[in-house]
Amino acid sequence: MRKCTVSLVMVLAFFLMPFGAMAAKRVSVKGNAVNVRTGPGTKYEIIWKGVEKYYPLEVIDQADNWYYVRDFEQDTGWIHKKLVDKTETVITVKERCNVRKGPGAKKGLAFVVDSGVSFRVLGRKGNWIKVQHADGDKGWIHKSLVW
Repeated sequence: MRKCTVSLVMVLAFFLMPFGAMAAKRVSVKGNAVNVRTGPGTKYEIIWKGVEKYYPLEVIDQADNWYYVRDFEQDTGWIHKKLVDKTETVITVKERCNVRKGPGAKKGLAFVVDSGVSFRVLGRKGNWIKVQHADGDKGWIHKSLVW
């Protein structure tokens, strides 16, 4: 009987939970040299200074006009909502990432980047993502190389 009650409570909680609490919202930095803080306000200490354009973040909470966010390394902090938007972006998570001229491993090499480089997503083809860096460089990167 206890198992049944626990299951029923979990099912009810799932249906009563607001949609936003179930699915994490992704945002990206829209300016250059943006700061992330320890709390929701400018009086709080800056913990990430100079965050670059297109840096992707996952919103995990909100307080007024501030988002509590997490990045690809699971670091957290607060950012003002005017400093982010819903532009789809990715960030490299491997040490050496080949960005190709086309969607495929046999396509020519456009350039190489290290871990932690952010890109705007321009399109997708299969397991490949067409990306653009804030400096304008474009290419294709395999989805296994990004978050």
